[in-house]
Amino acid sequence: MITDSAQLPDDVDALKRMILAMAQDAVHARTLIDKLRFELARFKRHQFGASSEKLDGRAEQLELAIEALETDEAECSASGDPPVTATVKDTGQPKPARRPLPDHLPREEVIHPGPCACPSCGGKLRRIGQDVTETLDYVPGRFKVVRHVREAFSCRACDTVVQAPAPFHAIARGRAGPGLLAHIMVAKFDDHLPLYRQAKIFAREGVTLETSTLSGWVGATAAALTPLVDLLRRDVIASSDVLHGDDTPVPILAPGTGKTRTGRLWTYVRDERPHGGARPPAAVFFASPDRKGARPLAHLARFSGTLQADGYAGFNGLYESGRIVEAACWAHVRRKFFDVHAATKSAVAHEALQRIGALYDVERDIRGKPPDERQRQRQARSHPLAKALRTWAEATVPQLSGRSELAGAFRYMLTRWTALTRAFDDGRIALDNNPAERALRSVAIGRKNYLFAGSDRGAERAAALYSLIETAKLNDIDPEAYLRDVIGRIADHPAAKLADLLPWRWTPPQAADQAA
Repeated sequence: MITDSAQLPDDVDALKRMILAMAQDAVHARTLIDKLRFELARFKRHQFGASSEKLDGRAEQLELAIEALETDEAECSASGDPPVTATVKDTGQPKPARRPLPDHLPREEVIHPGPCACPSCGGKLRRIGQDVTETLDYVPGRFKVVRHVREAFSCRACDTVVQAPAPFHAIARGRAGPGLLAHIMVAKFDDHLPLYRQAKIFAREGVTLETSTLSGWVGATAAALTPLVDLLRRDVIASSDVLHGDDTPVPILAPGTGKTRTGRLWTYVRDERPHGGARPPAAVFFASPDRKGARPLAHLARFSGTLQADGYAGFNGLYESGRIVEAACWAHVRRKFFDVHAATKSAVAHEALQRIGALYDVERDIRGKPPDERQRQRQARSHPLAKALRTWAEATVPQLSGRSELAGAFRYMLTRWTALTRAFDDGRIALDNNPAERALRSVAIGRKNYLFAGSDRGAERAAALYSLIETAKLNDIDPEAYLRDVIGRIADHPAAKLADLLPWRWTPPQAADQAA
């Protein structure tokens, strides 16, 4: 900084150059400040704000209404006037109704006897009816010991000993039944309870199980289910036309360092429900120690079709041969504009959000319709909206600072335009990659609780169990009931009929008994 006027040159041209350089420095500084403010606002919103990206102003209107009501009450208290009764407008949304308690739950009756005589006059009472009030209560999960008694017989003629075979255990020399193993798997990979917390819960029930024992059971269970997981992966990768792909970081313990390194969990989701497809929904997971582009190339070596994913450069190698076609995600585009709007309240970002929202309005109308109908509606309604959006974006970008986050959001959209608009030509393609992001939600929540995977093998076990649990949930199946039955049957199940144990073909034991 120049503080002494004597240091300024007398040459007018030199002064102009100095002023020009200072102006450029000021522009760069202002751009950097805006960028840092944007990143700080985005961090605060992700850390402390609501996850919803909706633009409606109901929350703001509610806050204003509460502030106005508090102001009125304060003014009335100061003047001595009675408070004004607030009028609540009907929002048109149905009020939550109390649902009846499920019929399948066991009932336990508690009789509350009445008095023997009238408390008013002492007269004799006659019964005229009763009122029943039901209360939902909870009984903690209980352990049980199953004793397998195998009678032994010997032949009187040849002394041959005959005995029923020993019962199968999923864990060699282990004493855990399929129900306990299924409960541990679902508690860890779906309810996000680390094994040490489960051990504490079991200890409250009087059963002491070391965390190392539970960890060994998880590994043995994953190994027993490996043939089924491999079959699920082959079915999803090889027989699907459209897949959603994404990945997320998972800390993995680095042996001998006391630190963790960053591995990845990849997911590929098949979900044909939006266009009424015949294939059942499924999600498969893979683990890897890094995020190299060779990983998705290996995962999708047998896939041919359309992959819907974000703009990660590691996927680019998949599209070079033409065997896999890229479809981009409008939700990622929208999120970039939303971050700018949330941080700066930009009118341009708001207009971009409104234009993208119009595309999603069309999607809500065509959900569940056949692919041909979806394509026809998109060509008639979505294609003109997208064309107008691109024309407006190309006219707007030159007016923005090239280093601004808003300009970056526009560039992100325009550079992926062909992949973004591919959905308008194929009714099987979704508008965004949300199915893959929903499948990774359990991983994102779980790693906040169990913090890291113990090893690369541990990450692979997690990927196998996530595959079965998330696929069961996509098919509206209770994952614990499913795993309980499959773990108990898979060892004796014929290899030729292993497909019968896939979640969408699995039949609950009760239903199978009734059918028989």
